[in-house]
Amino acid sequence: MSRAQEFILTLSCRDAKGIVYAVSGLLYQAGCNILDSQQFGDLPTGDDGAATGLFFMRVHFEAPAHLANAATLDSLFTSVREQFGLNAQFHSVARRPRLLLMVSQHGHCLNDLLYRWHSGQLEVDIPAIVSNHPTFAELADRYGIPFHHFPLAAGASPEAKRMQEREVETLVTQHEVDLVVLARYMQILSPEFCGFLRGRAINIHHSFLPSFKGAKPYFQAHDRGVKLIGATAHYVTPDLDEGPIIEQDVARVNHALSAQDITAVGRDVECMVLARAVRWHVEHRVLLNGQKTVVFH
Repeated sequence: MSRAQEFILTLSCRDAKGIVYAVSGLLYQAGCNILDSQQFGDLPTGDDGAATGLFFMRVHFEAPAHLANAATLDSLFTSVREQFGLNAQFHSVARRPRLLLMVSQHGHCLNDLLYRWHSGQLEVDIPAIVSNHPTFAELADRYGIPFHHFPLAAGASPEAKRMQEREVETLVTQHEVDLVVLARYMQILSPEFCGFLRGRAINIHHSFLPSFKGAKPYFQAHDRGVKLIGATAHYVTPDLDEGPIIEQDVARVNHALSAQDITAVGRDVECMVLARAVRWHVEHRVLLNGQKTVVFH
Protein backbone atom coordinates (compact mmCIF):
# COMPACT_ATOMS: atom_id res chain seq x y z
CA MET A 1 0.00 0.00 0.00
CA SER A 2 1.05 3.62 -0.51
CA ARG A 3 1.54 6.22 2.20
CA ALA A 4 -1.76 7.72 1.06
CA GLN A 5 -3.47 4.80 2.79
CA GLU A 6 -1.51 5.12 6.05
CA PHE A 7 -3.03 6.92 9.03
CA ILE A 8 -2.27 7.60 12.67
CA LEU A 9 -5.05 7.57 15.22
CA THR A 10 -4.41 9.38 18.51
CA LEU A 11 -6.93 9.28 21.32
CA SER A 12 -7.45 10.00 24.98
CA CYS A 13 -10.34 9.38 27.36
CA ARG A 14 -11.14 8.31 30.91
CA ASP A 15 -9.61 4.91 31.48
CA ALA A 16 -12.05 2.01 31.16
CA LYS A 17 -12.04 -1.68 30.26
CA GLY A 18 -12.33 -2.64 26.61
CA ILE A 19 -10.94 0.47 24.88
CA VAL A 20 -8.08 -1.31 23.10
CA TYR A 21 -10.38 -4.19 22.14
CA ALA A 22 -13.03 -1.83 20.74
CA VAL A 23 -10.56 0.30 18.76
CA SER A 24 -8.51 -2.55 17.32
CA GLY A 25 -11.63 -4.61 16.66
CA LEU A 26 -13.29 -1.80 14.70
CA LEU A 27 -10.15 -1.26 12.62
CA TYR A 28 -9.98 -5.00 11.91
CA GLN A 29 -13.63 -5.19 10.89
CA ALA A 30 -13.09 -2.23 8.54
CA GLY A 31 -10.26 -4.09 6.81
CA CYS A 32 -7.44 -1.99 8.26
CA ASN A 33 -4.00 -3.38 9.04
CA ILE A 34 -2.41 -2.17 12.30
CA LEU A 35 1.31 -1.47 11.84
CA ASP A 36 2.07 -0.20 15.34
CA SER A 37 0.06 0.40 18.48
CA GLN A 38 1.01 1.99 21.80
CA GLN A 39 -1.08 2.82 24.84
CA PHE A 40 -0.67 4.25 28.33
CA GLY A 41 -2.98 4.60 31.30
CA ASP A 42 -2.14 7.35 33.77
CA LEU A 43 -3.54 5.50 36.77
CA PRO A 44 -2.80 6.07 40.46
CA THR A 45 -0.44 3.63 42.14
CA GLY A 46 -0.30 3.54 45.93
CA ASP A 47 -0.10 7.06 47.35
CA ASP A 48 0.43 8.69 43.94
CA GLY A 49 -2.20 11.39 43.82
CA ALA A 50 -0.92 13.11 40.66
CA ALA A 51 -2.37 10.62 38.16
CA THR A 52 -5.06 11.98 35.84
CA GLY A 53 -6.90 8.69 35.33
CA LEU A 54 -6.75 9.16 31.57
CA PHE A 55 -5.99 6.56 28.91
CA PHE A 56 -3.91 7.38 25.82
CA MET A 57 -3.41 5.46 22.58
CA ARG A 58 -1.56 5.91 19.28
CA VAL A 59 -2.26 3.53 16.39
CA HIS A 60 -0.44 3.56 13.04
CA PHE A 61 -2.43 1.59 10.47
CA GLU A 62 -3.14 1.03 6.78
CA ALA A 63 -6.68 1.57 5.54
CA PRO A 64 -8.31 0.02 2.46
CA ALA A 65 -8.61 2.40 -0.48
CA HIS A 66 -12.33 3.11 0.03
CA LEU A 67 -11.68 4.27 3.62
CA ALA A 68 -8.44 6.20 2.96
CA ASN A 69 -9.78 9.54 4.12
CA ALA A 70 -9.52 11.07 7.60
CA ALA A 71 -13.12 12.29 7.58
CA THR A 72 -14.41 8.85 6.53
CA LEU A 73 -12.42 7.14 9.26
CA ASP A 74 -13.60 9.69 11.80
CA SER A 75 -17.21 8.96 10.90
CA LEU A 76 -16.53 5.23 11.21
CA PHE A 77 -15.57 5.75 14.87
CA THR A 78 -18.73 7.61 15.89
CA SER A 79 -20.17 4.81 18.02
CA VAL A 80 -16.88 3.96 19.77
CA ARG A 81 -16.22 7.65 20.39
CA GLU A 82 -19.60 8.05 22.04
CA GLN A 83 -19.26 4.81 24.02
CA PHE A 84 -15.97 5.78 25.67
CA GLY A 85 -16.04 9.57 25.36
CA LEU A 86 -12.98 9.53 23.12
CA ASN A 87 -11.04 12.61 22.14
CA ALA A 88 -9.79 11.07 18.90
CA GLN A 89 -8.09 12.40 15.76
CA PHE A 90 -7.06 10.73 12.51
CA HIS A 91 -3.92 12.01 10.78
CA SER A 92 -2.92 11.14 7.23
CA VAL A 93 0.73 10.06 7.04
CA ALA A 94 0.90 11.40 3.48
CA ARG A 95 0.08 14.94 4.59
CA ARG A 96 3.19 16.94 5.51
CA PRO A 97 2.65 19.13 8.59
CA ARG A 98 3.18 22.85 8.04
CA LEU A 99 5.54 24.77 10.34
CA LEU A 100 6.05 28.47 10.97
CA LEU A 101 9.41 29.25 12.60
CA MET A 102 9.98 32.29 14.82
CA VAL A 103 13.41 33.59 15.81
CA SER A 104 15.07 36.67 17.26
CA GLN A 105 18.86 37.07 17.15
CA HIS A 106 20.22 33.64 18.13
CA GLY A 107 20.01 31.44 15.03
CA HIS A 108 21.43 28.08 16.12
CA CYS A 109 18.04 26.38 16.55
CA LEU A 110 16.66 27.94 13.36
CA ASN A 111 19.67 26.85 11.35
CA ASP A 112 19.50 23.33 12.78
CA LEU A 113 15.80 22.91 11.94
CA LEU A 114 16.29 24.27 8.42
CA TYR A 115 19.14 21.84 7.80
CA ARG A 116 17.09 18.90 9.06
CA TRP A 117 14.18 19.98 6.83
CA HIS A 118 16.38 20.54 3.76
CA SER A 119 18.15 17.19 4.20
CA GLY A 120 14.88 15.27 4.56
CA GLN A 121 15.32 14.40 8.23
CA LEU A 122 12.27 16.48 9.14
CA GLU A 123 9.34 15.75 6.82
CA VAL A 124 7.44 19.03 7.00
CA ASP A 125 6.74 22.12 4.91
CA ILE A 126 7.92 25.52 6.14
CA PRO A 127 5.92 28.28 4.45
CA ALA A 128 7.29 31.17 6.53
CA ILE A 129 9.91 32.39 8.99
CA VAL A 130 9.01 35.29 11.30
CA SER A 131 11.37 37.50 13.28
CA ASN A 132 11.34 40.74 15.23
CA HIS A 133 14.82 41.41 13.76
CA PRO A 134 16.10 41.30 10.15
CA THR A 135 19.17 39.26 11.16
CA PHE A 136 18.26 35.98 9.45
CA ALA A 137 16.59 37.25 6.29
CA GLU A 138 19.57 36.11 4.20
CA LEU A 139 19.55 32.64 5.78
CA ALA A 140 15.85 32.27 4.97
CA ASP A 141 16.49 33.40 1.41
CA ARG A 142 19.20 30.76 0.94
CA TYR A 143 16.64 28.10 1.81
CA GLY A 144 13.98 29.74 -0.38
CA ILE A 145 11.60 30.41 2.51
CA PRO A 146 9.66 33.71 2.78
CA PHE A 147 11.01 35.84 5.65
CA HIS A 148 8.67 38.20 7.51
CA HIS A 149 10.25 40.95 9.59
CA PHE A 150 7.71 42.18 12.14
CA PRO A 151 9.75 44.65 14.23
CA LEU A 152 9.11 45.45 17.87
CA ALA A 153 10.68 48.52 19.43
CA ALA A 154 12.45 48.10 22.75
CA GLY A 155 9.93 48.58 25.52
CA ALA A 156 7.00 48.25 23.11
CA SER A 157 3.59 48.62 24.72
CA PRO A 158 1.27 45.62 25.17
CA GLU A 159 -0.93 47.10 22.45
CA ALA A 160 1.99 47.28 20.00
CA LYS A 161 3.00 43.72 20.81
CA ARG A 162 -0.56 42.53 20.29
CA MET A 163 -0.70 44.21 16.87
CA GLN A 164 2.49 42.41 15.88
CA GLU A 165 1.11 39.10 17.14
CA ARG A 166 -2.01 39.56 15.01
CA GLU A 167 0.23 39.76 11.95
CA VAL A 168 1.66 36.38 12.91
CA GLU A 169 -1.84 35.00 13.49
CA THR A 170 -2.77 36.10 9.97
CA LEU A 171 0.18 34.16 8.56
CA VAL A 172 -0.72 31.09 10.61
CA THR A 173 -4.25 31.18 9.22
CA GLN A 174 -3.30 32.00 5.62
CA HIS A 175 -0.69 29.23 5.42
CA GLU A 176 -2.76 26.67 7.35
CA VAL A 177 0.09 26.25 9.82
CA ASP A 178 -0.04 23.20 12.08
CA LEU A 179 2.81 24.12 14.44
CA VAL A 180 4.60 27.31 15.43
CA VAL A 181 8.17 26.76 16.64
CA LEU A 182 9.79 29.42 18.80
CA ALA A 183 13.37 28.76 17.76
CA ARG A 184 14.82 31.16 20.32
CA TYR A 185 12.18 33.83 19.76
CA MET A 186 12.91 36.13 22.66
CA GLN A 187 9.55 37.76 23.26
CA ILE A 188 6.95 37.08 25.93
CA LEU A 189 3.71 36.11 24.20
CA SER A 190 0.39 37.58 25.27
CA PRO A 191 -2.30 35.34 26.83
CA GLU A 192 -4.41 35.95 23.71
CA PHE A 193 -1.65 34.75 21.39
CA CYS A 194 -0.97 31.74 23.62
CA GLY A 195 -4.66 30.88 23.50
CA PHE A 196 -4.67 31.16 19.70
CA LEU A 197 -1.71 28.75 19.52
CA ARG A 198 -2.83 26.38 22.27
CA GLY A 199 -1.35 22.92 21.74
CA ARG A 200 0.41 23.93 18.51
CA ALA A 201 3.36 26.05 19.62
CA ILE A 202 6.65 24.72 20.99
CA ASN A 203 9.31 26.75 22.80
CA ILE A 204 12.91 25.93 23.75
CA HIS A 205 14.74 27.31 26.76
CA HIS A 206 17.78 26.56 28.86
CA SER A 207 16.99 24.47 31.91
CA PHE A 208 18.48 27.04 34.25
CA LEU A 209 15.13 28.75 34.60
CA PRO A 210 14.23 30.05 37.06
CA SER A 211 17.68 29.94 38.70
CA PHE A 212 19.43 31.92 35.96
CA LYS A 213 17.03 34.45 34.49
CA GLY A 214 17.73 37.27 32.11
CA ALA A 215 20.61 37.83 29.73
CA LYS A 216 23.49 35.39 29.23
CA PRO A 217 22.27 32.51 31.42
CA TYR A 218 25.26 30.37 30.44
CA PHE A 219 27.62 33.09 31.65
CA GLN A 220 25.70 33.15 34.94
CA ALA A 221 26.03 29.38 35.17
CA HIS A 222 29.77 29.62 34.49
CA ASP A 223 30.14 32.16 37.30
CA ARG A 224 28.42 29.72 39.67
CA GLY A 225 30.56 26.78 38.57
CA VAL A 226 27.74 24.51 37.44
CA LYS A 227 28.58 20.97 36.39
CA LEU A 228 25.42 20.12 34.44
CA ILE A 229 23.58 22.20 31.84
CA GLY A 230 20.56 21.39 29.75
CA ALA A 231 17.53 22.47 27.77
CA THR A 232 13.76 21.97 27.85
CA ALA A 233 11.24 21.96 25.00
CA HIS A 234 7.65 22.56 26.02
CA TYR A 235 4.29 23.69 24.73
CA VAL A 236 3.58 27.40 25.02
CA THR A 237 1.07 28.56 27.62
CA PRO A 238 0.31 31.93 29.23
CA ASP A 239 2.44 30.79 32.21
CA LEU A 240 5.95 31.76 31.09
CA ASP A 241 8.16 28.70 30.50
CA GLU A 242 5.81 26.46 32.48
CA GLY A 243 3.94 24.70 29.67
CA PRO A 244 3.72 20.90 29.37
CA ILE A 245 7.23 19.50 28.86
CA ILE A 246 7.89 17.44 25.72
CA GLU A 247 11.63 16.75 25.92
CA GLN A 248 14.69 17.56 28.04
CA ASP A 249 18.37 16.72 27.89
CA VAL A 250 21.58 17.61 29.71
CA ALA A 251 25.34 17.76 29.14
CA ARG A 252 28.20 17.74 31.64
CA VAL A 253 30.61 20.67 31.83
CA ASN A 254 33.59 21.40 34.06
CA HIS A 255 35.86 24.12 35.40
CA ALA A 256 38.14 24.02 32.35
CA LEU A 257 35.44 25.36 30.03
CA SER A 258 35.09 29.08 29.45
CA ALA A 259 31.73 30.84 29.48
CA GLN A 260 31.81 30.79 25.66
CA ASP A 261 32.54 27.04 25.68
CA ILE A 262 29.59 26.39 28.00
CA THR A 263 27.37 28.53 25.77
CA ALA A 264 28.36 26.42 22.74
CA VAL A 265 27.60 23.18 24.60
CA GLY A 266 24.28 24.57 25.78
CA ARG A 267 23.26 25.65 22.30
CA ASP A 268 24.02 22.19 20.94
CA VAL A 269 21.73 20.68 23.57
CA GLU A 270 19.01 23.21 22.75
CA CYS A 271 19.16 22.25 19.06
CA MET A 272 18.86 18.53 19.75
CA VAL A 273 16.07 18.89 22.30
CA LEU A 274 14.00 21.20 20.10
CA ALA A 275 14.48 19.03 17.01
CA ARG A 276 13.30 15.92 18.86
CA ALA A 277 10.26 17.73 20.28
CA VAL A 278 9.27 19.07 16.87
CA ARG A 279 9.71 15.69 15.17
CA TRP A 280 7.68 13.88 17.81
CA HIS A 281 4.90 16.46 17.54
CA VAL A 282 4.64 16.27 13.75
CA GLU A 283 4.68 12.46 13.96
CA HIS A 284 1.69 12.72 16.33
CA ARG A 285 3.56 11.08 19.20
CA VAL A 286 2.80 13.74 21.84
CA LEU A 287 -0.53 13.83 23.67
CA LEU A 288 -1.44 16.44 26.28
CA ASN A 289 -2.15 15.06 29.75
CA GLY A 290 -3.17 18.05 31.82
CA GLN A 291 0.00 19.93 32.76
CA LYS A 292 2.23 17.20 31.34
CA THR A 293 2.53 15.10 28.21
CA VAL A 294 2.54 11.49 27.09
CA VAL A 295 5.20 10.88 24.42
CA PHE A 296 5.05 7.62 22.46
CA HIS A 297 8.49 6.74 21.08
